[in-house]
Amino acid sequence: MVKGIGLPPGQRRVEGFPRFGTHLSRPAPPVPPAPVIAVRGAVTAEVDLPLERLWELPRKEITADFHCVAGWSATGLHWEGVPFETFYRALIEPIQLPGASITRLTLRGLDGWQAVVTIEDVLGDDVLIAQNLNGQPLDSDHGAPVRLVSPSQYGYINIKHLCRIDVLTAAPATTEGPLIRSHPRGRVWEEERHALVPGRLVRPIYRSLIGPIRFLSSRGTRDALRRS
Repeated sequence: MVKGIGLPPGQRRVEGFPRFGTHLSRPAPPVPPAPVIAVRGAVTAEVDLPLERLWELPRKEITADFHCVAGWSATGLHWEGVPFETFYRALIEPIQLPGASITRLTLRGLDGWQAVVTIEDVLGDDVLIAQNLNGQPLDSDHGAPVRLVSPSQYGYINIKHLCRIDVLTAAPATTEGPLIRSHPRGRVWEEERHALVPGRLVRPIYRSLIGPIRFLSSRGTRDALRRS
């Protein structure tokens, strides 16, 4: 298989772009009246960046596939937002602690999900803080008001409802047990699904969970509709 051609190893195309995740049996979090991205960690001052600061930066559009670690892929999605590297260089790098060697960022969402990403990965040229999907503002199911889009990494890295970034000089201690420990980089073409087990070996296990997780995720959406 040629890297970048077709689907990554072990992936299967699905119709549409489902809301999916073990934590998504709950409705999506409400969007705050004045959303911000909080910046914490190895910085000279803690700041809360209003999203309006992002939209002052150059924007970019990409068409890319989205790959879930469970084995499904949504293809041909059109994203628009600010390149993460542009955002980082303009708004985070100037407030880093002098002399600090930044190796990773922890990205957190309003839904409580978080991911640790290496600087090398998150500054890739196809990584966005996305505001729009297929020409429309993100809805609650897909990460409103903004989310990370990193097409070369599995979905668990692509944090929805992005609200906080912690700047790190070392890898934090993992909180996941060995059975469910996600790969720290999650690169789709290397099939980095699990931290301890080769990706091809966990494929059938993860794939068997797609049905139950989709059901739970759709229940969260239905609950939100009943409350609206």
